[in-house]
Order: sequence, then C-alpha cells, then structure tokens
Amino acid sequence: MSETVGESRESDRPVVLVRDLWMTYAGRRGSEAVNVLEQIDMEVRKGEFVCIVGPSGCGKTTLLNIIGGFLKPTRGEVVVDGEPLQGPDPRRIFIFQEGGVFPWLTVGDNIGFGILRGRKADRDRVVDRYVEMVGLNGFERAYPRELSGGMRQRVELARALAANPEALYMDEPFGALDYITRFKMRSDLVRIWQAEQKTILFVTHDIDEAVQLADRVIVMGRRPATIRTVVDVPLPRPRDFQSAGYLAARDQIFSAMGINPTTGSEFS
Repeated sequence: MSETVGESRESDRPVVLVRDLWMTYAGRRGSEAVNVLEQIDMEVRKGEFVCIVGPSGCGKTTLLNIIGGFLKPTRGEVVVDGEPLQGPDPRRIFIFQEGGVFPWLTVGDNIGFGILRGRKADRDRVVDRYVEMVGLNGFERAYPRELSGGMRQRVELARALAANPEALYMDEPFGALDYITRFKMRSDLVRIWQAEQKTILFVTHDIDEAVQLADRVIVMGRRPATIRTVVDVPLPRPRDFQSAGYLAARDQIFSAMGINPTTGSEFS
C-alpha cells in the first residue's frame, strides 16, 4: 500500500532533539585533538523515518551512538521524549551492520530473546508474528550459521521488533549485503515500518538507500561534520526510482555533499 508522508503520523512532536552538539576526541600521545562533530542541531518526530548520510568517516556513527546514549558529547545535549538523555534505554534498540544474533540460539529463540514477560504461549505468538513479518517461515529452528547474511539481518530486525521498542536506531544494517539482497531488505523494511509505525533513525552512506527509505534525509559534511542541509522526501511509497521527485531528491543530496550527481566528481 502506498503512503504519502504525514498520512498516518500520530503527531509532529519531536521525540529526539539534538541541540548544539559537539564531539571532540583527545589526540594520542600529545597530538592535537580531533574534532568530529560541530554544532549539530536536529530533530526526529514520532513515527518518522529519518536517514543520516555523509562521507565515510564523517561522524555519522558517532552521532548515532551519542543519540543512543553510548557516548557523551563534548558539548550540547540530547533530549528524548522531553527528558535529557541519561544513557541507553531498552525502549530504543540498536541494529548494527555487523549483526548481533546469538549463534547458539535458533531463529525462534533469537527473536524471542528480548521478550522478558508473559506466558510461553503469548511469547510464542509474538515470535510467530515477527517470523511471518520478516519472511522467515520454516526457519524457526534453524541456527544463524545455516542462514544467509540477509536472513540473519531479518532475524535481528524481528528480534528488535518483538521487544516492542518505541524507536529503532540502525547503523548501516545492510552495508555488508550484496546489492540484490540489500535492495529487497530496503523494500521489506519500508513495509514493516508502515505496519509497525516505529520511529526509525537510520545511518547510511548510500544516497539511493536514503531516498528510497526516508521521510527526511539529514546530510552531513566532511569531518569535522556539520549538518549541511535536511532534504524532505515527500514521495509516495513504494517509490519510483525513475520519477522526477526521486531523482531531484537524490541530486540535491549529492550536491549538498559537494558531489556532481552526473559524473560523481567533487565540485571544486
């Protein structure tokens, strides 16, 4: 089912606010400090799908780790649900590129791992629901070593959703997958996000991936990174990759990063 941005949002209230955020790492053995992030201001609204893009090594993952509560910024603050962020919270779950499925557990047990309360029958119903949602029917008793990379990522996504978080923070989760698998995983993620209406903050270096997925794309520059622009993508889903709107959004992001969208060369 196609969807236009804003159709089913509960509200436009920000659930994540980043204010004047800076991050500096101390230099090694007397060398100069490394400035990674400078004056970052951004927000994420409830139920929104936001992508962060930027050059490799610019600080995208650092920013996501700060928002997730794993790192403390040098300066500035992160406010989540109206309260200053104190640290990681099970209501907001990370999904990493490397994958975090437990190799000693089956698919079903991995998915059910974060369900800590309730009767076994209720737990089994939740597991069955997300097995179905991510397309792993018939693999409930398989172990991760028996699965492809894409299937293991589906397990991790299902496990995160089964824990019923308010938000998912995803750090290049499809970066290690082949092109066809990555393409399919993006489509499936959009379908699942439309069904679950979770807030998603998604880091990627792939501009096409960002335009395919996001309501808004936050574009970062080279280190020390600032936010160069925020690109709205008010296109219906599923998205037509050849449409004028899609190509315009993609080209706007390339240009904001200082890259010629036609040749791939950097602007002088």
